Order: sequence, then structure tokens, then C-alpha cells
Amino acid sequence: PFYRNLGKSGLRVSCLGLGNFKLLNKIPYENGVNLFDTAEVYASGRAEITLGNIIKKKGWRRSSFVITTKIYWGGQAETERGLSRKHIIEEIVRAMTFVINQGMAMYWGTSRWSAMEIMEAYSVARQFNLIPPVCEQAEYHYFQRDKVEVQLPELYHKIGVGAMTWSPLACGLITGKYSDGVPECSRAAMKGYQWLKERVNSEEGRRQLAKIKELHLLADRLGCTAAQLAIAWCLRSEGVSSVLLGVSNTDQLLENLGILSQMTPQTVTEMDALLGNKPHSKKESRA
Repeated sequence: PFYRNLGKSGLRVSCLGLGNFKLLNKIPYENGVNLFDTAEVYASGRAEITLGNIIKKKGWRRSSFVITTKIYWGGQAETERGLSRKHIIEEIVRAMTFVINQGMAMYWGTSRWSAMEIMEAYSVARQFNLIPPVCEQAEYHYFQRDKVEVQLPELYHKIGVGAMTWSPLACGLITGKYSDGVPECSRAAMKGYQWLKERVNSEEGRRQLAKIKELHLLADRLGCTAAQLAIAWCLRSEGVSSVLLGVSNTDQLLENLGILSQMTPQTVTEMDALLGNKPHSKKESRA
């Protein structure tokens, strides 16, 4: 994959990142993937250590990789959850500035924050000479568009915050695996994913599946898979620095790495017409 700046920071990341560090092998490495996303809740809090050990064992340079983590959902105890220095934006900005000044991280960003909260964090940083966030991690796919296509581009131009997006395949919905119901081995059939099963079986879910069938035909015409088309569609959006892949095996990884080289304006227009949910910017709304 080619590389992009994370927002308007100087950090260069691959346009595709990996959310499953267990698949860190020569395939993503040789394909130029340098971004690996973790969280304190992954691998019982040892994800970053495990990832570092894998890199060291392979003999790769640690400086070649960008490793991100997320804090909030730690352990079960009250002191192991949350952002500890009170859940107030000013406190968070001060805490993240401290972490960077101590050399424990190079940049910080937000995950699932509203545009208003991100803007407030930026204002606090400027007011008290602290370090502002450089990116927002947001859900983005065919059926979740407003935030990444309307709100975040505005923040990108105003304060340089980039988007690192996740769930490009809408929890597998876009692959077509749920077209004929919920397979026993699928995520929607797993314990704790009742919400996904209900979503698939809902009236809205059935409408989305009908659109997905049309998109599969388009993918066939373009000579790619539905997953490759969906990922390329995410990458065409302004301000998106990297799309995180939630692959669970090597075959899926290889497929997702083979994205379309580019999305033509004609293809984007055709997809927007098919989806029928293109959000309107504030400028378009005023017009």
C-alpha cells in the first residue's frame, strides 16, 4: 500500500492498517503495512508487549512500525477502567501531553469522539500550550458515512485531524456472508453478538443486503471482490489516513491487501446512486 500522513502530522502510515496483531508475519511486512492497532483490553492487556516481542523475534526494526493502542476498557476494577485523571477533556489533554513528554508515545488521538469534543480538545491544547490530538478513529463503511464524510473533513482542514477508520466491511455484512441468513460459524452467531444478528435480520438489514448484492455485481464488473471494492471506497474519502482491517486469517489478509488502485469518479457516482445515502455537507445544505 502507499503511505499517507496521519492527519496533518508528520507521521507516515500505510493506507491499510491491521487490527489483528496475531497476523503479523511476512505478508503484511512485505506488502508495506506499517500500522498495527491494539488496545489495552486486547490479549489481557499484553497486546503491545506481544507485538513488540514478535517484531524483535523476526529481526525487524521497531522504528519501521507504527503501533497504536486505545485506553479506557481496561480491567474489571474501578481503577482499571476509564481515563483515570477524571473524564474531563482538559484532564485528558493534559494526561496525553504528559505521556508524550515522558517519551511513552509520539502522538495521541481519539476514538469515537464527537466533532465537538475533538474541537474542544484542540482548543484546550492551544489555550494551555498542550499537545492536541492528530486523528480520530471512527467506524466507516457504506452504511455509516456522516461523521467521516461531513464532520471529519471539516476538522481536517481546520485543525489537521485525520481519520483512521475501522469496520470497512460492516462486521462482515458487505462480504455477502449473511445474504442467505446467519451461518453457524459467523460472528453474528457467536455469543455476545446478538445485536449483529438482530441487525442482519431487521428490515433495514434486509434493505442493506439487497444493495450489497448490487455492489457485488459491480465488483465483478470491475474485476475485484466485494471486500476490495469496499476498502477502496473507504480510502477515496478525503482525510482518511488509514483503514484498519479486521481480518481473521491469511486468506482474508491477502484479499484485502489487493485493493483497487483507484476509484474513478464514475464508479463513485454509480455507487452513491446505488446506496442512496450520500450525506450532504453544511455548504450543500445551505445551498
